[in-house]
Amino acid sequence: MFAVEIYQKRRRRLVKQVESGLILLLGNVDSPYNACDNCYPFRQDSSFLYFCGLDRPGLALLLDVDEERETLFGNEQTEQHLIWSGAQPSLQDQAGQAGIGTAMSLDALRDAMRTALTAGRTIHCLPTCRAENVLSLAGLLDQPVSAARALVSKALIRAVVELRSVKGPEEIRELDAAADLGWQLHTAAMSMARPGVYEWQVAGELQAVAARADRQLAFPPIVTTRGEILHNHQRGNPLRPGDLLLVDCGVESRLHYASDHTRTLPVGGSFTSRQRDIYLAVLACMDRARSLIRPGIPYLEVHRDVCRTLVTALQDLELMRGDAEQAVAEGAHALFMPHGLGHMLGLDVHDMEDLGEDYVGYDDTIHRSNQFGTSALRLGRELREGFVLTVEPGLYFIPALIEKWKNADRHAEFINYTKLSEYLDFGGLRLEDDLLVTAGGNRLLGKPIPVGIDEIESRTGESPGNL
Repeated sequence: MFAVEIYQKRRRRLVKQVESGLILLLGNVDSPYNACDNCYPFRQDSSFLYFCGLDRPGLALLLDVDEERETLFGNEQTEQHLIWSGAQPSLQDQAGQAGIGTAMSLDALRDAMRTALTAGRTIHCLPTCRAENVLSLAGLLDQPVSAARALVSKALIRAVVELRSVKGPEEIRELDAAADLGWQLHTAAMSMARPGVYEWQVAGELQAVAARADRQLAFPPIVTTRGEILHNHQRGNPLRPGDLLLVDCGVESRLHYASDHTRTLPVGGSFTSRQRDIYLAVLACMDRARSLIRPGIPYLEVHRDVCRTLVTALQDLELMRGDAEQAVAEGAHALFMPHGLGHMLGLDVHDMEDLGEDYVGYDDTIHRSNQFGTSALRLGRELREGFVLTVEPGLYFIPALIEKWKNADRHAEFINYTKLSEYLDFGGLRLEDDLLVTAGGNRLLGKPIPVGIDEIESRTGESPGNL
């Protein structure tokens, strides 16, 4: 945990923004995968972590805005739990760790909710992606499960997003630590990108690197020679000479702050001439984004500028033509990059998106586009000092999508389908780094992961002992 004063200050700021009513924050519970005693690794709800810091299952926090009262709810350890799990701090001790004065049982929480509902008080709660919490919320608010997801407070969502978006110094240290461990993951993957190794072996080593540091991966890693499938979790392919291996993975810090990096590697250690051209195009997009990111610029503007950089590079390769700005305005570039440039990063790898992407990535002045490709941009709002985000340009050759657009003669004034037919077997390529928006621009989080062609080629296929 951070210092107790940090959590107290966060809760005071939250209460001040919400202004009235009760704020209910549910922690997560254990989730069994084949029996009640066999559970998935526990991961606390990120907003509960942010305001409370307690990393144990079965807790809830109630903030009474009007009466300025904080209460932690949970259950004391039973004799059976003591036998199987060892002695744990009392509920009151846990509350003290978070600077909360009062601790009560979960039965008392149900009573408090009934009293509040009878009195007609406003109860503010957040959306949840956990089915168990949906059920709990429905019961606490005396509503059918089908209505529970709609019983969320927009005022609370906006307040939480406002507070969690700008990272404090203590959070930045955790994010740097996660990125440093991300360096270890990716350099390990580089050492294994040799012919004959299977994708699943690389993915297994990523998990091992995290486990040896007593950490969890931030999300299921993408390790694939089929990089044109954006979220490909199939890992059965052997690596062959001439393949590109796309590795998209991240890891959590001790306090659950995430890293998220992507590198695309030449199996065996050398890019082909065509791979080198495509790699340099994506690297130019990465460099262009880094040159633009600063406080005050909308990330939507950065995304569009990077897309124009991509089109210009594709024009040099005779894969696109015409006016680059017009091509992006009309969405022709999205055949090659049908996703957004990046997203917020923090306690979640897609930070706070369980609260709603548009609340996190957009605001009253900048709205999500409905254009194919740009509609997938998770972050469009104006950047502020203290934001942490990813930059992840990519270039993909998706045969089925190319065929569909070609048959419809879609954007034929911009896309050279004849030349493009030579790239149907290329696959896909993506690069990704984590950035902190600073007063003067931005800085990379953590130890820089090799990204230049020469350094990638020199590291790829090395034995781990040489690293």
